[in-house]
Amino acid sequence: MSLAAVILAAGKGTRMKSDLPKVMHKVCGRPMIEYVLDAVRGAGAEEIVVVAGFGGDLVARTVQGRAKVVYQQQQLGTAHALLQAAPLLADFPGTILVVCGDTPLVTAGTLARLVAAHAAAGARATVLTACLEDPTGYGRVIRDGEGRVQKIVEQRDATPGELAVREVNTGIYCFSAPGLFAALSTLRRENSQGEYYLTDIIGHYVQQGEPVAALTVEDAREVEGVNDRRQLARVESYLRRQIVEELMLSGVTVMDPATTFIDRDVEIGRDTVIYPFTIIEGDTIIGKHCIIGPGSRLLNVQAGNGVVIEHSVILESKIGDNCTIGPFAYIRPGCVLAPDVKVGDFVELKKTVVGRGSKIPHLSYVGDATVGSGVNIGAGTITCNYDGEKKWPTIIGDGAFIGSNTNLVAPVEVGEKAFIGAGSTITKNVPPGALGIERGRQRNIENWLQKKSKKESCEEK
Repeated sequence: MSLAAVILAAGKGTRMKSDLPKVMHKVCGRPMIEYVLDAVRGAGAEEIVVVAGFGGDLVARTVQGRAKVVYQQQQLGTAHALLQAAPLLADFPGTILVVCGDTPLVTAGTLARLVAAHAAAGARATVLTACLEDPTGYGRVIRDGEGRVQKIVEQRDATPGELAVREVNTGIYCFSAPGLFAALSTLRRENSQGEYYLTDIIGHYVQQGEPVAALTVEDAREVEGVNDRRQLARVESYLRRQIVEELMLSGVTVMDPATTFIDRDVEIGRDTVIYPFTIIEGDTIIGKHCIIGPGSRLLNVQAGNGVVIEHSVILESKIGDNCTIGPFAYIRPGCVLAPDVKVGDFVELKKTVVGRGSKIPHLSYVGDATVGSGVNIGAGTITCNYDGEKKWPTIIGDGAFIGSNTNLVAPVEVGEKAFIGAGSTITKNVPPGALGIERGRQRNIENWLQKKSKKESCEEK
């Protein structure tokens, strides 16, 4: 049986109060619609159509290469949205799965079960339902005395008796494709919203004597839609807990899951320990036997084995095996640290390559630099890489020693095993093995305190 999927993603999401399309809001680092794309693909959809509307160009760029996009220029309801897919699917011979783009928790397994139930029932339409303790806001599934689905009534159009029903429509359906779009074209918008409701197709098929089936989802949390930022937070909290539990089952220690935030695409090796108040985002990959946190943030970082990171921020950089970072280090994008590097407290690196075994222990800024192996950079060292117009490089050779409170005014090169005297401002290249020093000659004024005291005494008189 051939399967196509239509993802409804045209809504603005007014209650989100955002300039972004609702489906582009992120859950654990990924736009909601990407989770739905994965789910329908996992359920076996061979062709996927996304119906975009508000912010459609952004949605289209996000799904490019994974789905075709059609546009709903006017927001006239869910049935009208599905009709926009007709030019692409009018001749499709199989089953069409319809899913809302704001249900990021729905799984491929649930969608596959819905497709199987639809096929087994030989139905024209099959609706995925859920039973909720509080069904407020959802359309109610109305059945006859024998349990057959008769219609779906939106809450604002329901009678008091219908509002008492706890079985609700999830907005996820299977339809037999032949004749679907012709049937959708017959629907009217005789409701409080003045919209073409996709739910009305259920009553239409029942009136035509066509078989309609239903499948109740096993876990209602899967089909929770996101309409405002409170729901977004609830969905994200649930998914984050899933992510953390999967990591723990794979051999990662997460000391406090409630205060640990890890995105869906993050990979972490076994026997790594994640301390509380740590945020790990994007495509970060962390090796084995690492210690991360507390209070650290990593975004798109590749970290090797045995890395220790404490109270630090690392962005879009590569960290070699057995590096030690922090506390309170800031590693900005474009940095590459070889194995066994130490970056200490209150150190900032930017677009810098650091060789094996080098140390930048504390209170330094190193930017646009190449640091060799076995280098020691003393406290308070700064690479002066910006002249007000351009950024310039600093090169420090293997085995060099940079004294404390040094200013390296780029472009400048310090040779292998060269030494820089503390307190120097280096503006010229320092040859290998040389000592570079630049500071004023020290002058001691004898008996200065006695002379100062005598002067102050005279002024008081």
